[in-house]
Amino acid sequence: MGSNRTVSIAIVILLHVILGYALVSGLAYNVVKKTVEDLKTFDVEDEPPPPPEEPPPPPENIPDVPPPVVAPPPIVRTNVAPPPVVATPVAPPPVVTPTAPVAPPAPPAPPPPRIEPARAKANLASYISNDDYPSRAIRNEEQGTTRFRLTVGANGRVSKCEIVGSSGSSTLDQTTCSIMERRARFTPATDSTGKQVTDTVTSSIRWVLPDR
Repeated sequence: MGSNRTVSIAIVILLHVILGYALVSGLAYNVVKKTVEDLKTFDVEDEPPPPPEEPPPPPENIPDVPPPVVAPPPIVRTNVAPPPVVATPVAPPPVVTPTAPVAPPAPPAPPPPRIEPARAKANLASYISNDDYPSRAIRNEEQGTTRFRLTVGANGRVSKCEIVGSSGSSTLDQTTCSIMERRARFTPATDSTGKQVTDTVTSSIRWVLPDR
């Protein structure tokens, strides 16, 4: 009984193997067949190569001109000077030198007192006559009193004449000074030492139109 059972089992296994092989083989065949049917074969023809391009015409005779020589830009080296050092001088402290007080200048010595003033040697009016009356003043009927101051030098002569009160006529005033400077004579003034000195004399002349 044991042998028969073993043989039966082996037969069953063998049948399973055969059926499995047949099944697998049939399926594989169908798959291969289906795949071959789906494939469509065709011939791929190679395209003919393109015709060769014509070579370009030879260039014309162009002289070979070398490229211009361009000098490289000069390298400028700028030496940057350091900023100057400015030294600020420090002024020394002022030196105060004591100075002695300056004495004020001595006042000028007063002149010696005048003892004798200058005196005219004649009446000053006597030095002028009607002939001295300016014709211009006569035509304009000008008259009046001219006051003047004379500077008498140590020689007794008039060195300067100043009008201190006008007669109202410049012609009469100028004529008065001109006559006094030319004609008047004085005894010069003297100081306490007897020395002849300069003096001033003030007087006046009344101009009256002469009778016609």
